[in-house]
Amino acid sequence: MGRFKYLFIFTLPALALISFHSYGVLAYLPVLEAFVLIPILELFFAPNPSNLNETEKAKRMGDLTYKIVLRAIIPFQLIWGYFLLLQTTADLDNVTFVGRILSYGIMCGVIGINVAHELGHKTSKTDQFFAKVLLTTSLYTHFFLEHNYGHHKNVGTPEDPSTARKGEWVYAFWLRSIIFSYRSAWKIANVRSKGKFWRNEMLAYTLVQLVLLYSIYCAFGGRGLIAFVGAAVTGWILLETVQYIEHYGLMRSRINAHRFESVNPTHSWNSNHQWGRAILFELSRHSDHHFLPHKEYVVLDHHEKSPQLPTGYPGMMLLSLIPPLYFRVVKRALTGITNN
Repeated sequence: MGRFKYLFIFTLPALALISFHSYGVLAYLPVLEAFVLIPILELFFAPNPSNLNETEKAKRMGDLTYKIVLRAIIPFQLIWGYFLLLQTTADLDNVTFVGRILSYGIMCGVIGINVAHELGHKTSKTDQFFAKVLLTTSLYTHFFLEHNYGHHKNVGTPEDPSTARKGEWVYAFWLRSIIFSYRSAWKIANVRSKGKFWRNEMLAYTLVQLVLLYSIYCAFGGRGLIAFVGAAVTGWILLETVQYIEHYGLMRSRINAHRFESVNPTHSWNSNHQWGRAILFELSRHSDHHFLPHKEYVVLDHHEKSPQLPTGYPGMMLLSLIPPLYFRVVKRALTGITNN
């Protein structure tokens, strides 16, 4: 499908819009797409481990379509958030109200955080600005600092709160990663500001988010605030579940008391399942992303030595919610790598 597969992400805001005007189960359409439709499709469509040759990569890098698609999705996250808040003035039953919150929550995870993740790795200040704007819609702006200056440096070590330990349940990981990633972001910001609090990025992020929450409360009341925070927290859980499966049980070897081995493609789980790759802008080719963090999403490679997930991200996220089963499946996948 080439460039056209990345248009798949636009089905998400389309379904969210329908959910904002529907009731009952139809208010959950983005949830059903993410965790029913895509996992089923990935059971029937084989993963694609092929890589582009150098000529094909050069052609893609020069194709503006890939850059436009990534940035064209940004307005939907902002406008649809406003749509959600408008809905809070309606007299909705609880099932519909929760469905619409979760629908925007899926957008917070897929667009508000994942697209921000991709933009945050760009060198362009404009892209980085929009990354922070998107993250603010999920109340997770600190991710910009922690991910770029903490996680990529410390991945696969005890210092990284976003690396899941072997045998760690995803529910415990959520709390540990959320709390310690936030604390890490403050530490990074303090170092970058050189002790000058007025230049501290985390202080700015916090103030902006507090002003946003207060504005929402003033304009849409407590119900609007609940809806927005509920959607944001849904985005957090989606992100942290993804981070859980991306690095579960993969630790870098210690060279000496002060150094670990360099990050390589064996320190991240990889998935070549095509539907998840398309809607997540190749996030699931995570092994190459960590190996070369500034590499454009359209030219990320498959590495034979990387541990391979048996299905795509959505399916593995569901599986992680049953820890004993998840541990068994992952252990089997690692055993296959070791035997090869």
